[in-house]
Parts: sequence; structure tokens; C-alpha cells
Amino acid sequence: MKQITATGQNVNEAVESALAQLKTTKDRTEILIIDEGKKGIFGIFGSRPAIVQVTVKADPIEEAKIFLVNVSEQMGVSVKVDITKEGKNVLFNLSGEKIALLIGKRGQTLNSLQYLTQLVINRYHEQYLNVTVDAEDYRKRRNDTLIQLAGRLAIKAVKTGQNVALEPMPSYERKVIHTALVDNKKVKTFSDGSEPHRHIVITPVK
Repeated sequence: MKQITATGQNVNEAVESALAQLKTTKDRTEILIIDEGKKGIFGIFGSRPAIVQVTVKADPIEEAKIFLVNVSEQMGVSVKVDITKEGKNVLFNLSGEKIALLIGKRGQTLNSLQYLTQLVINRYHEQYLNVTVDAEDYRKRRNDTLIQLAGRLAIKAVKTGQNVALEPMPSYERKVIHTALVDNKKVKTFSDGSEPHRHIVITPVK
């Protein structure tokens, strides 16, 4: 965190001095007025400079990137982080050797990293941001797998006439299943159970 104390003949001048030294703009800082100063007689006698403390606000996306890099290194994985921001959606795409360690079984480690990164970024951001953490396009491959799985299990539900329960999944993966079967008139889907054991149930339409 960059912070500097600056002086000037008035508060504005002190702030401008601090911003110039920090090489930043006013909207990216927090300003604390320590002393508003005093002009004094004829602007000379008894005068006192204004004193301000200017702190550069943390960049939420940069803080999240640092977090991901540090956690990955502690897991023995050196990563490159590519960032894409569209509105309130931020995608962190990780790449590098041993990337499978960051994905984990069925993406469980990646899901945990995503949850923690969501907490980090919104700790520093005034408006809520939606975070996705991906690793070499794992999310797309996982989505394709889930769509195929939904199709197979829907057929099973129709053939057996019985409900088919899937394994517990995070909400966005359950949404993939729901969406994949929304136009299938032979089955219905619903979520059952409590987190972290909430899961999809495919039921045949009788």
C-alpha cells in the first residue's frame, strides 16, 4: 500500500503535491487532512502549511491476481494469470505446468480457489464483482462433460421410470444441467439437499 504525507500552502496544493509524487489521480486515493494550515498575517507571519496524508486505494483485481499467484506458488505451481473484465464479471484464466494440481478432482480445488478469490476481490471493491477462475479452459471442458452427462442420465430416467440423482455440484454447475435439459419434455430437473451436498435430481415426466 502506497502512502505519502505532503505539505502545501493550502489543502489543494498539498493534495496535488502528493498525487504528483504517487503518480496517481484523486479518484484512486483516500485523503486524510492532518492540518488545514493557516495563512497568517499578510500570508507570512504566523502561517502554517497544510498537511495531508494520501493513500493509494488497493486495486481489487490486482489484489486478487496477487492472491492467486501466491496460493499457486504455495501449492508448488508457477502460473500465468490472464484477466478479462466485462462489466461486473471478471475472469482469471490460469496457465502453466502442473495446472492439474490447481484443478483438482472434478474441479474441486479450482472451485475453492474461485470462492476465495471472490472474497478477496470484493473485500477491496465497492461494488460486487462476479469472479470466475478457470485453468486452461477447464470450465468449458467441464461444461461439455456435464451437458453430455445430463443427456445420458435423462435417457436413463426415462427408460427406468425412476428419479436419477447426480453427485453434489456447485450452483453454476447445477445450472448447466438445468439448462441442458430445459427443453427436454420427457424429464424435469430440480435441486435437492443443502450445501455443500446440494445436487440435481432428474425425474421422468409421467
